[in-house]
Amino acid sequence: MEQLERMKELAEQLKEASKAYYQEDREIMSNLMYDRLYEELEGLEKETGIVLAGSPTVSVGYEAVDELPKERHETPMLSLDKTKETEALAEFAGEHEVLLSWKLDGLTVVLTYENGVLAKAVTRGNGEIGEVITNNARVFRNVPLSIPHRGEVILRGEAVIRYSDFEKINAEIADEAAKYKNPRNLCSGSVRQLNNEITAKRNVYFYAFALVRAEGADFDNSREKQFLWLKSQGFDVVEYRKVTGAQIGEAVQQFSQAVTANDFPSDGLVCVYDDIAYGQSLGRTAKFPRDSVAFKWQDELRETRLREIEWSPSRTGLINPVAVFEPVELEGTTVSRASVHNVSILKSLKLGIGDTITVYKANMIIPQIAENLTGSGNVEIPDTCPVCGGSTRIQKVNDVESLYCTNPDCQAKKLKAFTLFVSRDAMNIDGLSEMTLEKFIASGFVREYADLFHLDRYREEIVQMEGFGERSYQKLADSLERARHTTLPRVVYSLGIPNIGLANARALCREYDYDLSRLRAAGAEELSAVPGVGSVIGAGVEEYFADQEHNRWLDDLLKELDLQVEEVDESVRKLDGKTFVITGSLQNFANRSELKNLIESRGGKVTGSVTSKTSFLINNDTMSASSKNKKAKELGVEILSEQDFLDRFI
Repeated sequence: MEQLERMKELAEQLKEASKAYYQEDREIMSNLMYDRLYEELEGLEKETGIVLAGSPTVSVGYEAVDELPKERHETPMLSLDKTKETEALAEFAGEHEVLLSWKLDGLTVVLTYENGVLAKAVTRGNGEIGEVITNNARVFRNVPLSIPHRGEVILRGEAVIRYSDFEKINAEIADEAAKYKNPRNLCSGSVRQLNNEITAKRNVYFYAFALVRAEGADFDNSREKQFLWLKSQGFDVVEYRKVTGAQIGEAVQQFSQAVTANDFPSDGLVCVYDDIAYGQSLGRTAKFPRDSVAFKWQDELRETRLREIEWSPSRTGLINPVAVFEPVELEGTTVSRASVHNVSILKSLKLGIGDTITVYKANMIIPQIAENLTGSGNVEIPDTCPVCGGSTRIQKVNDVESLYCTNPDCQAKKLKAFTLFVSRDAMNIDGLSEMTLEKFIASGFVREYADLFHLDRYREEIVQMEGFGERSYQKLADSLERARHTTLPRVVYSLGIPNIGLANARALCREYDYDLSRLRAAGAEELSAVPGVGSVIGAGVEEYFADQEHNRWLDDLLKELDLQVEEVDESVRKLDGKTFVITGSLQNFANRSELKNLIESRGGKVTGSVTSKTSFLINNDTMSASSKNKKAKELGVEILSEQDFLDRFI
C-alpha cells in the first residue's frame, strides 16, 4: 500500500526535523517544508482513515496506573504443537496451501478496535486471562491508533523489541547484573509497565499474525486475504510465504538463511492452513489447535575438541566455567567458546580437557555444549580464585552447585565499581564494556581506577585479546586521553558513593565551591544540610571518605586527571532545595526527561510521587481531577503549568 508507506516516511521525516529543531538546536528543513509535509500527512490520514502510533499529528499523553487489570479472553489462546522435522511440516501441509511465517519471540497481545479506534489491548497471560495494557499499546512504535474499518475488529500479534534497540538499552545500563538477558524479557517488562512513558522509550513493535474477528468484512475463506486486509488497515503483518507441502522444504531453507540477519527475535516458524473453514473443521486437542503447527529449528551440531575451561569471576564472587574449544562453523559464524553456566552442568557433562564434544547454537544464536562424547571428567575445579588467589568454595542452592570466591576484597567483586566509573555520565570512557573490564581485571591490568590510564603498559597483550586489535586499542587509548579532561562532579559521581547521582554530585561540588578537600573532610551532619542531600546520603558520603583505601584510590586517580573548572552561574541555584513532580503531556520539552535534566542542572530534584516534601507539581492541566492533582491539593503543594514554571524559574 503506497499511501501507508508514504505516511510512515513522512512521520519519520517530521519526527527527525522536530528532534533536530527542539532538542539539538539545528534545522534540517525549513518551516515551509515542514508545514507542507505535515499537511500531506494529515491529508493521507484523512484519505485512508489510518493514524499510526507516533504520528506527529496526534499526541498520546503518558499515563501511569496503580496496577494492570485482568481480563478473560473471549476464546482461549492455545499453544501450538511443535516439530523440528521439515518432513513432518510438509506432511501437515500435504496438498493444501499453507501460510508459513516467522514465530516471533516476544509477548502476544490481543488488540480490539471499536468504530475504527483502538479500544483495548490485552496480553496473552495464561491463555485464558490476560492483563489489560491499552495505554502501553498506544505508544507501540507501529500500532494504528485508528483504522478505516468501522466494525469491531479483534486481532492477535506479537509485541517485540528489535536486537538493535535491545543492545542500545543494555549499553546504557552500567551494572552487568541489571542488564536484560534477551529481547523477550525486555519486551515482556516493557509491555507490562505501569507507566507507559517507559514503554514508549523501549521502541516496542507489533506484528499481527491472526485475525480473530472483523465485523462486516468478507475474506473468501482465506487467511492470506485476512493478512492483506490487515495490511490495508495499517498493520504490520508478520512476514509469510504461501506454499504447499511440496514447497515446504525450499521455504524453510529460505527462512533458515534469513534468520541470522533478522533484527527481530524469532524462535521458529508457524504453519497454518490458508483455508479457514478446513482448518476449523479439524477441531482441537485438549492443548493444541489442529489448524496450525510450530516449527522449531533443527539444531546444527558440530563435533570439536575441548581445549580448556576458563574460570571467569564476576562482581558477586560467582566464578563461571567457560568452555574453550577448537573453532567450528555454526549457523554461518565461527564459534570457539560456550558458557557451561555452573559446576552442576560441568559435572553432568563429565567434561575433560581433550574430550570430543558436540556444540550447537540455541535458537541459532547462543553457543551451547550438546553432548560430551568422551566423558573423561578430568577437569579440576580450582580451589583458588584466578583473580585474587583467595580460597574458593562450592555453594549449593536449589540443587545447583556453583563456585564462589570467598575473598571479600577480590578485584572481580569490584567490577560493578569499574563499570560505573567508565559509564557515560561518569568518566565516559568508550571501549570498556563490562566484558572487557572483566578481562582486564582477570589479567591483572587493572586493580584501581588510576590503572585504566596506564593500559599502555599492556598494549602487546591487549591487541592480542579476542575482539581487540590495533584499531580497537587505539580507539580505547584516545578515549582514555579524552577522559583525563573532566569535571569534579563527574569524578565524584564516578566513585560510586551510595545514592549519589550526577545531580547530587553537582550539588555537593557547588556547595563546597568545587574544593574537593573540603568535601572529603565534611561530616554527615554538615553534608545532610546540603539541599537535595539529606541524612542518609550525607552519612554515606562521610563513610566513603573515611575509608583509607577509597582515599588512596582517589588520590592516585587525581594525579591522572586535568580537572576543568566549571563556570558557576548563580542562576543555577534558583532551584536549590526544591523538589518537583512532573505529570501529563508537555509542550515546550520533547519529554519529561528533558525537563527533569533542566531542573536537576539548576539544583532541583525530581521525584515520581507527590508527598509532603514536594515543592511543586508541574501539570499543564492544573484543574484536572487526576490523582496527583488531588494529592497536591490535599498537601497544599502548588500546581504549576509548564509556562508558570518557565516564567518563575527559568
